[in-house]
Amino acid sequence: MNRTPEILVIALFFIFQPFTHSQTNQQSQFLQKVGVLDSIYSQSLKEYRKFYVQLPANYSTNKNEKYPVVFILDGEVLLPTVNNVQDFYAGGFTPDMVMIGISNDNHRMRDLTTSKVTEMYGMPFNEENGEAANFSDFIETELIPFIENKYPVTNYRTLIGHSYGGLFTIYTLINRPELFSNYIAIDPSLDWDDQKLLNEARDQFSSNNYNGKSLFMSLSGQLHMQKPEVTIDNVMQDTSDFTIFARSNMAFSEIAKINDQNGLDFDWKFYPKDLHGTIPFPSILDGLITVFKWYQWENTDKFNSPDTSKEELFKIVKYRERKLQNKFGYSVPPYPEEILTMSGYMNIDMDQPEKAKMYFEFAIEFYPNSSNTYDSMADYYERNEDYDNALKFVTKAYDLSPQDYYKKRMETLKNK
Repeated sequence: MNRTPEILVIALFFIFQPFTHSQTNQQSQFLQKVGVLDSIYSQSLKEYRKFYVQLPANYSTNKNEKYPVVFILDGEVLLPTVNNVQDFYAGGFTPDMVMIGISNDNHRMRDLTTSKVTEMYGMPFNEENGEAANFSDFIETELIPFIENKYPVTNYRTLIGHSYGGLFTIYTLINRPELFSNYIAIDPSLDWDDQKLLNEARDQFSSNNYNGKSLFMSLSGQLHMQKPEVTIDNVMQDTSDFTIFARSNMAFSEIAKINDQNGLDFDWKFYPKDLHGTIPFPSILDGLITVFKWYQWENTDKFNSPDTSKEELFKIVKYRERKLQNKFGYSVPPYPEEILTMSGYMNIDMDQPEKAKMYFEFAIEFYPNSSNTYDSMADYYERNEDYDNALKFVTKAYDLSPQDYYKKRMETLKNK
């Protein structure tokens, strides 16, 4: 394996790997190209529904890996933002995920609003609306099975929605919480139908169990369209229609907070300098980091310190393995393959061979179908002049991936 021997460079790679990795995978002829268009005919909706699919930057058909999946309402608008966040934060702060941007450019109000209304603010309202239950059926019985059959996803799902999409996101949490593990509701339109969903939330949150579920919700700084003197501190005292949007959001947050016995992991954030149209970007960033706060790497300083014992490092890796399995509900490698092998080489350069061997063993344990992990272990044995074992591991690498590089290395080791 070609590698940079300097410890500092390896340590920096450890810290900034998600950013550098994503940059090298950009297509050369575009600055940005996000999402491949796909579609499905829906029996529930009686129409074709478009969606856009973005695979993780490190996805390879050779690895046979599956990933958590995030479903994004208004995918044409919000998928690029989710992808940008993932480019910078995936790996260390959020897991690599398959992103599904659901198109809502047609029948948006029909599909995302949660009950039927015939008037709004005292005026007749004739636009089709209130079909969230039907749209939820589409997602549960048609879209999710289609995605799971065609794309490399697991059943660990996140839902993101803004405005009416945020309303639908909270509706789904209340009525079908089993569909997703995480819910990110951005400036949700909870004023819909005289705050009907708030009353449902009071009933459901007080009696249902939401263990294992997370909700992040945000509110923009547009508290009153005409009176800047209305602030987050006094908006609840205003009873006009101009503040019902903000008051509904804040009332829901109080309902969630006082019912913390139901197990819901709830976070709420106010963005005083953002408008309804600008709040998706910071909310997606903060929301993903918040609902995946348990995923963030622990003890990175100990990985880079030569003073950390092998036993302590072993416990850190095993703890993270157990933690991720408990959260995801299935077994996943606790660290990317590159981090484990690079940590092994870093400890070779620090003249700590037992730690190096441990990291290479972890790489093989968690990535048994990767030829590179066996080739890295061969480097360890060759450095220690154990050519028999070095040959054994290069041979295994060649069996998995019959490259000329491994073949030539096998011949060289046989002559030593």
